[in-house]
Amino acid sequence: MFAESLSQQLRDARGRTRLLTRDLEGPQLFGPKLAIVNPVLWELGHVAWFQELWCLRLRSDESLSGSVLDGADALYDSAKVAHDTRWDLPLPGLSVTLEFQDRVLERVLARLEREPDNEWFLYLVQLALFHEDMHAEAFHYTRQTLGYADPLDPDHAGKGGLDEDVELSGGEFLLGAARNSGFHFDNEKWAHRVELKPFRIARAPVTNAQFLEFVRDGGYRRRDLWSPEGWKWKDRARGPRYWVERDGEWRERRFDEEVRLGGNLPVMHVNWHEANAYCRHSGRRLPSEAEWEMAAGFSRVTPANLGGSGRVPVGEFAEGDSAAGCRQMLGNVWEWTSSTFAPYPGFVCDPYREYSEPWFGTHKVLRGGSFATPSRLITNTWRNFYTPDRGDIFAGFRTCAIE
Repeated sequence: MFAESLSQQLRDARGRTRLLTRDLEGPQLFGPKLAIVNPVLWELGHVAWFQELWCLRLRSDESLSGSVLDGADALYDSAKVAHDTRWDLPLPGLSVTLEFQDRVLERVLARLEREPDNEWFLYLVQLALFHEDMHAEAFHYTRQTLGYADPLDPDHAGKGGLDEDVELSGGEFLLGAARNSGFHFDNEKWAHRVELKPFRIARAPVTNAQFLEFVRDGGYRRRDLWSPEGWKWKDRARGPRYWVERDGEWRERRFDEEVRLGGNLPVMHVNWHEANAYCRHSGRRLPSEAEWEMAAGFSRVTPANLGGSGRVPVGEFAEGDSAAGCRQMLGNVWEWTSSTFAPYPGFVCDPYREYSEPWFGTHKVLRGGSFATPSRLITNTWRNFYTPDRGDIFAGFRTCAIE
Protein backbone atom coordinates (compact mmCIF):
# COMPACT_ATOMS: atom_id res chain seq x y z
CA MET A 1 0.00 0.00 0.00
CA PHE A 2 2.87 2.40 0.82
CA ALA A 3 4.40 1.84 -2.62
CA GLU A 4 1.04 2.60 -4.25
CA SER A 5 0.80 5.83 -2.25
CA LEU A 6 4.32 6.81 -3.30
CA SER A 7 3.42 6.19 -6.93
CA GLN A 8 0.52 8.59 -6.67
CA GLN A 9 2.64 11.17 -4.90
CA LEU A 10 5.28 10.97 -7.63
CA ARG A 11 2.61 11.61 -10.25
CA ASP A 12 1.23 14.47 -8.19
CA ALA A 13 4.67 16.05 -7.83
CA ARG A 14 5.29 15.81 -11.56
CA GLY A 15 1.89 17.30 -12.28
CA ARG A 16 2.72 20.27 -10.04
CA THR A 17 6.08 20.74 -11.75
CA ARG A 18 4.34 20.88 -15.12
CA LEU A 19 1.61 23.19 -13.81
CA LEU A 20 4.18 25.70 -12.59
CA THR A 21 6.18 25.73 -15.83
CA ARG A 22 3.84 24.78 -18.68
CA ASP A 23 3.26 28.35 -19.91
CA LEU A 24 6.95 29.29 -20.04
CA GLU A 25 8.59 29.36 -23.43
CA GLY A 26 11.37 30.90 -25.45
CA PRO A 27 13.54 33.33 -23.44
CA GLN A 28 11.54 32.57 -20.26
CA LEU A 29 13.09 29.09 -20.20
CA PHE A 30 16.44 30.73 -19.47
CA GLY A 31 15.87 34.22 -18.04
CA PRO A 32 18.70 36.47 -16.87
CA LYS A 33 21.79 35.09 -15.17
CA LEU A 34 21.11 35.68 -11.45
CA ALA A 35 22.61 34.06 -8.38
CA ILE A 36 19.18 33.34 -6.83
CA VAL A 37 17.55 31.49 -9.74
CA ASN A 38 18.32 28.68 -12.15
CA PRO A 39 17.42 28.58 -15.84
CA VAL A 40 14.01 26.91 -15.92
CA LEU A 41 15.06 24.56 -18.73
CA TRP A 42 18.10 23.43 -16.75
CA GLU A 43 16.04 22.94 -13.59
CA LEU A 44 13.48 20.77 -15.38
CA GLY A 45 16.27 18.50 -16.58
CA HIS A 46 17.95 18.48 -13.16
CA VAL A 47 14.76 17.20 -11.49
CA ALA A 48 14.68 14.22 -13.87
CA TRP A 49 18.43 13.62 -13.54
CA PHE A 50 18.22 13.54 -9.73
CA GLN A 51 15.31 11.11 -9.76
CA GLU A 52 17.05 8.82 -12.20
CA LEU A 53 20.37 8.95 -10.34
CA TRP A 54 19.00 7.89 -6.97
CA CYS A 55 16.11 5.65 -8.00
CA LEU A 56 17.46 3.88 -11.08
CA ARG A 57 21.19 4.32 -11.64
CA LEU A 58 22.72 3.86 -8.19
CA ARG A 59 24.15 0.35 -7.76
CA SER A 60 24.74 -1.46 -4.48
CA ASP A 61 28.50 -0.81 -4.75
CA GLU A 62 27.74 2.95 -5.15
CA SER A 63 28.77 2.96 -8.81
CA LEU A 64 26.37 4.34 -11.41
CA SER A 65 24.81 2.85 -14.49
CA GLY A 66 24.31 5.04 -17.54
CA SER A 67 21.54 7.60 -17.99
CA VAL A 68 18.79 7.30 -20.58
CA LEU A 69 19.92 10.77 -21.73
CA ASP A 70 23.44 10.91 -23.13
CA GLY A 71 25.66 13.40 -21.34
CA ALA A 72 23.17 14.04 -18.51
CA ASP A 73 25.81 14.03 -15.76
CA ALA A 74 27.79 16.80 -17.44
CA LEU A 75 24.65 18.93 -17.68
CA TYR A 76 22.62 18.45 -14.52
CA ASP A 77 24.87 17.47 -11.60
CA SER A 78 24.37 20.52 -9.36
CA ALA A 79 27.36 19.57 -7.19
CA LYS A 80 29.72 19.74 -10.15
CA VAL A 81 28.12 22.12 -12.66
CA ALA A 82 28.85 25.66 -11.44
CA HIS A 83 25.73 27.79 -11.07
CA ASP A 84 26.80 30.61 -13.37
CA THR A 85 27.63 28.17 -16.20
CA ARG A 86 24.13 26.68 -16.42
CA TRP A 87 22.92 29.30 -18.91
CA ASP A 88 25.70 28.40 -21.34
CA LEU A 89 25.36 24.62 -21.42
CA PRO A 90 24.25 22.75 -24.56
CA LEU A 91 20.92 21.86 -22.97
CA PRO A 92 18.41 19.70 -24.84
CA GLY A 93 15.27 21.51 -26.00
CA LEU A 94 12.07 21.59 -23.98
CA SER A 95 10.41 18.62 -25.69
CA VAL A 96 13.48 16.40 -25.18
CA THR A 97 13.76 17.53 -21.56
CA LEU A 98 10.13 16.71 -20.82
CA GLU A 99 10.54 13.35 -22.55
CA PHE A 100 13.54 12.69 -20.27
CA GLN A 101 11.31 13.43 -17.28
CA ASP A 102 8.60 11.09 -18.56
CA ARG A 103 10.95 8.20 -19.33
CA VAL A 104 12.55 8.37 -15.91
CA LEU A 105 9.23 8.58 -14.06
CA GLU A 106 7.80 5.63 -16.01
CA ARG A 107 10.79 3.50 -15.02
CA VAL A 108 10.61 4.52 -11.37
CA LEU A 109 6.90 3.70 -11.23
CA ALA A 110 7.57 0.32 -12.83
CA ARG A 111 10.28 -0.45 -10.29
CA LEU A 112 7.95 0.53 -7.46
CA GLU A 113 5.45 -1.98 -8.76
CA ARG A 114 8.16 -4.68 -8.91
CA GLU A 115 9.77 -3.88 -5.55
CA PRO A 116 7.05 -2.56 -3.21
CA ASP A 117 8.83 -3.91 -0.12
CA ASN A 118 12.39 -2.80 -0.90
CA GLU A 119 12.90 -0.39 2.02
CA TRP A 120 16.15 1.08 0.71
CA PHE A 121 14.54 1.81 -2.65
CA LEU A 122 11.48 3.32 -0.95
CA TYR A 123 13.78 5.67 0.96
CA LEU A 124 15.43 6.81 -2.27
CA VAL A 125 12.05 7.34 -3.94
CA GLN A 126 11.01 9.62 -1.08
CA LEU A 127 14.30 11.49 -1.39
CA ALA A 128 13.61 12.14 -5.07
CA LEU A 129 9.97 12.99 -4.40
CA PHE A 130 10.78 15.64 -1.80
CA HIS A 131 13.59 16.97 -3.97
CA GLU A 132 11.07 17.61 -6.75
CA ASP A 133 8.66 19.19 -4.26
CA MET A 134 11.38 21.64 -3.21
CA HIS A 135 12.13 22.52 -6.82
CA ALA A 136 8.43 23.12 -7.45
CA GLU A 137 8.50 25.78 -4.76
CA ALA A 138 11.69 27.15 -6.31
CA PHE A 139 9.82 27.57 -9.61
CA HIS A 140 7.43 29.83 -7.68
CA TYR A 141 10.40 31.87 -6.47
CA THR A 142 11.76 32.15 -10.00
CA ARG A 143 8.45 33.36 -11.36
CA GLN A 144 8.20 35.99 -8.63
CA THR A 145 11.82 37.11 -9.06
CA LEU A 146 11.53 37.45 -12.84
CA GLY A 147 8.04 38.95 -12.84
CA TYR A 148 6.29 36.10 -14.64
CA ALA A 149 2.55 35.61 -14.22
CA ASP A 150 1.15 33.96 -11.08
CA PRO A 151 0.85 30.25 -11.96
CA LEU A 152 -2.05 29.72 -9.57
CA ASP A 153 -4.22 32.29 -7.78
CA PRO A 154 -3.30 35.53 -6.03
CA ASP A 155 -3.15 36.11 -2.29
CA HIS A 156 -6.49 36.06 -0.53
CA ALA A 157 -7.49 39.37 1.02
CA GLY A 158 -9.66 39.57 4.08
CA LYS A 159 -9.79 40.19 7.78
CA GLY A 160 -7.99 38.18 10.37
CA GLY A 161 -5.49 39.90 12.63
CA LEU A 162 -4.13 38.13 15.70
CA ASP A 163 -1.85 40.16 17.94
CA GLU A 164 -1.38 38.50 21.34
CA ASP A 165 1.37 36.21 22.65
CA VAL A 166 1.15 32.72 24.08
CA GLU A 167 3.28 31.73 27.04
CA LEU A 168 5.25 28.50 27.20
CA SER A 169 6.80 27.22 30.39
CA GLY A 170 9.99 25.98 28.76
CA GLY A 171 11.83 23.12 30.42
CA GLU A 172 13.32 20.01 28.87
CA PHE A 173 12.39 19.54 25.24
CA LEU A 174 13.23 16.95 22.59
CA LEU A 175 14.46 18.88 19.54
CA GLY A 176 14.55 17.05 16.23
CA ALA A 177 12.96 14.05 14.58
CA ALA A 178 12.16 10.89 16.50
CA ARG A 179 13.56 7.64 15.21
CA ASN A 180 11.17 5.36 13.34
CA SER A 181 8.84 8.27 12.51
CA GLY A 182 9.09 8.17 8.72
CA PHE A 183 11.40 9.88 6.26
CA HIS A 184 13.64 12.64 7.60
CA PHE A 185 16.57 14.53 6.13
CA ASP A 186 19.92 14.13 7.86
CA ASN A 187 19.85 17.59 9.44
CA GLU A 188 16.72 16.64 11.44
CA LYS A 189 18.38 13.61 13.06
CA TRP A 190 17.94 12.84 15.81
CA ALA A 191 15.77 14.08 18.65
CA HIS A 192 17.94 15.27 21.54
CA ARG A 193 17.26 16.97 24.85
CA VAL A 194 17.56 20.74 25.14
CA GLU A 195 16.64 22.98 28.05
CA LEU A 196 14.50 26.05 27.35
CA LYS A 197 13.68 28.95 29.62
CA PRO A 198 10.04 30.11 29.82
CA PHE A 199 9.18 32.34 26.85
CA ARG A 200 6.33 34.18 25.17
CA ILE A 201 5.87 33.89 21.41
CA ALA A 202 3.45 35.65 19.07
CA ARG A 203 0.35 33.70 18.14
CA ALA A 204 0.74 34.76 14.51
CA PRO A 205 3.39 36.00 12.09
CA VAL A 206 4.12 39.71 11.66
CA THR A 207 1.69 41.27 9.17
CA ASN A 208 2.16 43.71 6.31
CA ALA A 209 0.43 46.37 8.42
CA GLN A 210 2.78 45.85 11.33
CA PHE A 211 5.87 45.87 9.14
CA LEU A 212 4.60 49.00 7.39
CA GLU A 213 4.74 50.81 10.75
CA PHE A 214 8.42 49.89 10.99
CA VAL A 215 9.03 51.20 7.46
CA ARG A 216 7.15 54.46 8.04
CA ASP A 217 8.95 55.01 11.33
CA GLY A 218 12.26 55.13 9.48
CA GLY A 219 13.30 51.58 10.30
CA TYR A 220 15.43 51.35 7.17
CA ARG A 221 17.26 54.58 8.01
CA ARG A 222 18.16 53.85 11.64
CA ARG A 223 21.55 52.23 11.86
CA ASP A 224 21.06 51.34 15.53
CA LEU A 225 18.41 48.78 14.54
CA TRP A 226 20.69 46.81 12.23
CA SER A 227 23.60 44.48 12.74
CA PRO A 228 26.78 45.55 10.93
CA GLU A 229 26.19 42.84 8.31
CA GLY A 230 22.56 43.87 7.93
CA TRP A 231 23.41 47.56 7.53
CA LYS A 232 26.00 46.66 4.89
CA TRP A 233 23.43 44.55 3.05
CA LYS A 234 20.71 47.18 3.26
CA ASP A 235 22.51 49.77 1.12
CA ARG A 236 19.69 51.99 -0.18
CA ALA A 237 16.75 49.65 0.52
CA ARG A 238 13.69 51.45 1.87
CA GLY A 239 11.36 48.51 2.33
CA PRO A 240 10.94 44.77 1.66
CA ARG A 241 12.22 43.39 -1.61
CA TYR A 242 9.07 43.79 -3.71
CA TRP A 243 7.51 46.80 -1.99
CA VAL A 244 7.25 50.07 -3.91
CA GLU A 245 6.05 53.47 -2.75
CA ARG A 246 3.83 55.51 -5.07
CA ASP A 247 2.36 58.85 -4.05
CA GLY A 248 2.81 58.03 -0.38
CA GLU A 249 1.19 54.58 -0.62
CA TRP A 250 3.17 51.39 -0.27
CA ARG A 251 2.31 48.58 -2.67
CA GLU A 252 3.96 45.29 -3.56
CA ARG A 253 4.71 43.40 -6.74
CA ARG A 254 3.16 39.95 -6.79
CA PHE A 255 4.52 38.09 -9.80
CA ASP A 256 3.68 40.32 -12.79
CA GLU A 257 1.23 42.65 -11.04
CA GLU A 258 1.51 45.51 -8.58
CA VAL A 259 -1.13 45.28 -5.85
CA ARG A 260 -2.13 47.08 -2.67
CA LEU A 261 -0.72 45.73 0.57
CA GLY A 262 -3.07 43.35 2.33
CA GLY A 263 -2.71 44.58 5.91
CA ASN A 264 -3.59 41.27 7.58
CA LEU A 265 -1.45 39.14 5.28
CA PRO A 266 1.85 37.99 6.77
CA VAL A 267 4.75 40.11 5.55
CA MET A 268 6.75 38.17 2.98
CA HIS A 269 10.02 38.52 1.07
CA VAL A 270 11.86 39.90 4.06
CA ASN A 271 15.28 38.50 4.80
CA TRP A 272 16.80 37.62 8.16
CA HIS A 273 18.47 41.02 8.51
CA GLU A 274 15.15 42.80 8.01
CA ALA A 275 13.36 40.52 10.46
CA ASN A 276 16.06 41.14 13.04
CA ALA A 277 15.89 44.94 12.57
CA TYR A 278 12.10 44.87 12.96
CA CYS A 279 12.49 42.95 16.21
CA ARG A 280 14.91 45.53 17.60
CA HIS A 281 12.52 48.31 16.64
CA SER A 282 9.69 46.51 18.42
CA GLY A 283 11.66 45.56 21.51
CA ARG A 284 11.29 41.89 20.69
CA ARG A 285 13.38 39.10 19.22
CA LEU A 286 13.26 36.16 16.82
CA PRO A 287 12.58 32.74 18.37
CA SER A 288 15.28 30.12 18.36
CA GLU A 289 14.43 27.07 16.31
CA ALA A 290 14.02 25.06 19.52
CA GLU A 291 11.49 27.61 20.81
CA TRP A 292 9.73 27.56 17.46
CA GLU A 293 9.53 23.77 17.45
CA MET A 294 8.21 23.65 21.00
CA ALA A 295 5.53 26.23 20.15
CA ALA A 296 4.54 24.27 17.04
CA GLY A 297 4.44 20.96 18.87
CA PHE A 298 1.39 18.78 18.72
CA SER A 299 -0.11 20.74 15.85
CA ARG A 300 -3.53 19.50 14.90
CA VAL A 301 -4.20 17.52 11.75
CA THR A 302 -5.08 20.47 9.51
CA PRO A 303 -2.05 22.51 8.41
CA ALA A 304 -2.34 26.22 7.76
CA ASN A 305 -2.22 26.77 4.02
CA LEU A 306 0.34 24.29 2.75
CA GLY A 307 0.18 23.48 -0.94
CA GLY A 308 -2.18 26.40 -1.49
CA SER A 309 -2.25 29.14 -4.07
CA GLY A 310 -1.33 32.27 -2.11
CA ARG A 311 -1.14 33.85 1.34
CA VAL A 312 -4.16 34.13 3.60
CA PRO A 313 -4.66 36.55 6.54
CA VAL A 314 -2.82 35.56 9.70
CA GLY A 315 -6.01 34.94 11.65
CA GLU A 316 -7.29 32.18 9.37
CA PHE A 317 -6.92 28.40 9.80
CA ALA A 318 -7.74 28.37 13.51
CA GLU A 319 -8.31 24.63 13.18
CA GLY A 320 -4.57 24.23 12.62
CA ASP A 321 -3.50 25.92 15.87
CA SER A 322 -0.76 24.20 17.82
CA ALA A 323 -1.49 22.88 21.28
CA ALA A 324 0.09 26.05 22.64
CA GLY A 325 -2.33 28.20 20.65
CA CYS A 326 0.00 29.43 17.90
CA ARG A 327 -1.56 29.85 14.46
CA GLN A 328 -0.18 29.09 11.01
CA MET A 329 3.04 27.50 12.16
CA LEU A 330 2.71 25.00 9.33
CA GLY A 331 2.14 26.94 6.14
CA ASN A 332 1.36 30.40 4.74
CA VAL A 333 4.96 31.71 4.99
CA TRP A 334 8.29 30.27 6.07
CA GLU A 335 9.46 31.77 9.36
CA TRP A 336 12.98 32.93 10.11
CA THR A 337 14.46 31.88 13.45
CA SER A 338 17.46 33.30 15.27
CA SER A 339 19.35 30.02 14.87
CA THR A 340 22.33 29.46 12.63
CA PHE A 341 22.01 26.23 10.63
CA ALA A 342 24.19 23.67 12.40
CA PRO A 343 24.31 19.89 12.83
CA TYR A 344 22.56 18.18 15.68
CA PRO A 345 24.68 16.08 18.08
CA GLY A 346 26.00 12.93 16.43
CA PHE A 347 25.23 14.20 12.93
CA VAL A 348 25.96 11.75 10.10
CA CYS A 349 25.52 12.59 6.44
CA ASP A 350 22.85 10.69 4.58
CA PRO A 351 23.66 9.38 1.09
CA TYR A 352 22.84 12.77 -0.48
CA ARG A 353 25.90 14.36 1.10
CA GLU A 354 25.49 17.76 -0.53
CA TYR A 355 22.11 18.40 1.07
CA SER A 356 23.09 19.75 4.51
CA GLU A 357 26.75 19.67 5.48
CA PRO A 358 28.11 22.26 3.00
CA TRP A 359 25.75 24.91 4.43
CA PHE A 360 26.38 24.55 8.15
CA GLY A 361 27.49 27.78 9.78
CA THR A 362 26.60 30.15 6.92
CA HIS A 363 22.81 29.85 6.73
CA LYS A 364 19.94 30.70 9.07
CA VAL A 365 17.15 28.25 9.91
CA LEU A 366 13.58 28.75 8.72
CA ARG A 367 10.66 26.66 9.85
CA GLY A 368 7.10 25.78 8.93
CA GLY A 369 6.63 25.90 5.15
CA SER A 370 4.79 28.35 2.90
CA PHE A 371 1.64 28.32 0.81
CA ALA A 372 3.78 26.91 -2.04
CA THR A 373 5.14 23.97 0.01
CA PRO A 374 3.40 20.59 -0.47
CA SER A 375 1.95 19.36 2.80
CA ARG A 376 3.66 15.97 2.51
CA LEU A 377 7.04 17.67 2.84
CA ILE A 378 6.51 19.53 6.12
CA THR A 379 6.58 18.40 9.72
CA ASN A 380 7.31 20.30 12.94
CA THR A 381 10.94 19.15 12.74
CA TRP A 382 11.64 20.07 9.09
CA ARG A 383 14.50 22.57 8.78
CA ASN A 384 14.85 24.95 5.85
CA PHE A 385 17.96 27.11 5.55
CA TYR A 386 19.04 30.16 3.57
CA THR A 387 21.69 32.83 3.85
CA PRO A 388 20.47 35.84 5.88
CA ASP A 389 20.40 38.13 2.82
CA ARG A 390 17.84 36.08 0.87
CA GLY A 391 14.59 38.00 0.50
CA ASP A 392 13.31 36.27 -2.63
CA ILE A 393 11.88 33.27 -0.79
CA PHE A 394 8.35 33.13 0.61
CA ALA A 395 9.51 33.94 4.13
CA GLY A 396 8.24 36.06 6.99
CA PHE A 397 8.64 35.69 10.75
CA ARG A 398 7.02 35.80 14.16
CA THR A 399 8.52 37.34 17.27
CA CYS A 400 9.14 36.57 20.93
CA ALA A 401 8.95 38.87 23.93
CA ILE A 402 12.22 39.88 25.58
CA GLU A 403 11.94 38.91 29.22
